[in-house]
Amino acid sequence: MKTSRRGFIAAMSSPAPSPADAAEQQHGHQHQTVPSDISLRVKSLESLLVEKGLVDPAALDALVDTYENKVGPRNGSKIVARAWVDPAYKRRLLSDAPRAIAELGFPSVQGEHMVALENTGKVHNMVVCTLCSCYPWTLLGLPPVWYKSSAYRSRAVIDPRGVLKEFGLDLPANVELRVWDSTAELRYLVVPERPAGTKDMDEEALAGLVTRNSMIGVEKVKSPTQRVVR
Repeated sequence: MKTSRRGFIAAMSSPAPSPADAAEQQHGHQHQTVPSDISLRVKSLESLLVEKGLVDPAALDALVDTYENKVGPRNGSKIVARAWVDPAYKRRLLSDAPRAIAELGFPSVQGEHMVALENTGKVHNMVVCTLCSCYPWTLLGLPPVWYKSSAYRSRAVIDPRGVLKEFGLDLPANVELRVWDSTAELRYLVVPERPAGTKDMDEEALAGLVTRNSMIGVEKVKSPTQRVVR
């Protein structure tokens, strides 16, 4: 479903639900509610800026459309797929992420430094922003609602394994779990493990398996077989 500029702004300014409520909200019915005081103020400010010619509504719509429908997690998934099929590229990505990411035509436009984190059978990485919702938009698109919620931001540090269980990921006790805190200057991209049974898949097909959540580190990438068998 395409989000309007006003809907996007209202969503960004509204309180976010906890990770446990996120799935239920996605499948629940939509009900009309009275906009919050913050939402009303944001809309009033937007209208005033447009009226004074300081903001172009078309430019705002284009920005939202780009990150929601054109970027999404597609850029990040292409980077992960290349790392899976090209060991030399993966080494460059892990040692100098900004330069390796730029090789695929995705230079940073947010001014932050990127670090790539590899998940293995012994180490699992997950990302959070405890202060706000710092997030690599150019690679993963719009941040999910749960990522911005106070519940995720606090519990990902206090009880990370419990949070992962809520996403359906129960890590074995012998797997080291590392939690990384994003900032405005430093952001992270998780390179998830390549799933078994994908040896014969090409790079484009592999990119189609990679999800936004797996690049945040709250789930693993599923093989085509695992996606069918639920």
